[in-house]
Amino acid sequence: LFVVPTVTLLYLFCFIDRSNIGNARLAGIEKDLGLVGYDYNTVLSIFYISYILFEIPATLCCKVMGPGWFLPLTTFGFGATTVATAFVKNQAQICAVRFVLGIFEAGVMPGCAYYLSRWYKRSELTFRLGLWMTMAPLSGAFGGLLVSGILKLSNFGSLHRWRMIFAIEGTMTMALAVIAFFTLTDRPDTARWLTEEQKELATGRVKAERLNQTMLLDKIDMAKLRRGFSNPITLTTGLIFLLDNVVVLGISFFLPTIIRTIYPGRTTIQQQLLTVPPYIVGAACTVFITTASWRFNSRQWLIASTGPLVAVGYAMLVATTNANVRYAAIFLTASSAYSLGAMTNAQVSANVLSDSARSIAIGTNAILGYMGGLISTWIYLPHDSPRYVIGNSINMACAISWTGIAIGAGVWMKYDNKKRDEREAGSHEELAGLTQKEIQDLEWKHPGWRWKA
Repeated sequence: LFVVPTVTLLYLFCFIDRSNIGNARLAGIEKDLGLVGYDYNTVLSIFYISYILFEIPATLCCKVMGPGWFLPLTTFGFGATTVATAFVKNQAQICAVRFVLGIFEAGVMPGCAYYLSRWYKRSELTFRLGLWMTMAPLSGAFGGLLVSGILKLSNFGSLHRWRMIFAIEGTMTMALAVIAFFTLTDRPDTARWLTEEQKELATGRVKAERLNQTMLLDKIDMAKLRRGFSNPITLTTGLIFLLDNVVVLGISFFLPTIIRTIYPGRTTIQQQLLTVPPYIVGAACTVFITTASWRFNSRQWLIASTGPLVAVGYAMLVATTNANVRYAAIFLTASSAYSLGAMTNAQVSANVLSDSARSIAIGTNAILGYMGGLISTWIYLPHDSPRYVIGNSINMACAISWTGIAIGAGVWMKYDNKKRDEREAGSHEELAGLTQKEIQDLEWKHPGWRWKA
């Protein structure tokens, strides 16, 4: 009641504050700020430059400060930055606030995933991440409904239309951050709402899965950080997340624009409302896929299964000009793609041992993933309107590619586990002469380690 609901709401408003610029575009932000040509794409890109640069430092800062302090502080920061966006007057100013927004939001997604990994076993983590990551599509649905209501409000001083969107949503975020200061706790053994027996049980459950690790929370160790970063599954899963984010964040930023090209005769509020149903489908699919992962304790093959449906949706968008068919295709593109935020974070978390390696692995997955976000800001360009054949074709190729990579990585994991089984008899010789710390620092190089698909 304290852990998952709080991080879920934090991520909901994180995604709303990031993507509400897409709703503001329909409400006239380009005209008011004098944005022409590729200026809108430039504004979107600025966010991801700072986001990528600060991703790993923010994740390590979360480990050092503790999630109970770090997550509320950074949430208050991006809420305040969102409010500041309501007062920008030109392109330079909105680029500046979007850069700062990227700094504050950089640690939220990896920080929340890292925080949940302190509480839940590998088999339990995917479903909890799924509940939290449903906020990505639901932020689109909730944001679309919220914006539709905001646009019906009277002006408040100099704040009108799109400026009201940023001011109201940013204020709500800051209020949530204040509440989070009182509801989040760093780890099970500092939770005020648990008894001593419950604290020991919660800590022992997670520690029991960590091969040769004597502490649940270790100090930052460079050897473990290197192992977490160079882990083959961390890197391949991060590449999958990169390709997925080209799709997901393209939807987040450009779905209102695409809806406008499909139904140009509808009012702005009607177009905003038409963005809601695809996001609800995306949220439902995320819950279904992560529940299946929890039920069968499997991630890799479910990751591979998400791509084909998305690819079919983009193929339909490329192939037809029929408005209703194109709108139906959007439901397919938004379906399974959103689940990979939870699935990839759970997979990299499951395939490392120590807390240090986990923090860097989740951060690496996030930084690679949001390189895809940077790419997504440049695939829907003005000259490609209204059908956006280039952008839709790129997204179709991304879905096909991550399917192939996921299958290839899954086959390799099975092959490498078999090789490790064959040489297990000589594992004691490999560890001979090593200190306890050196054995712990081996991470996935330890002969007793097996990949978890």
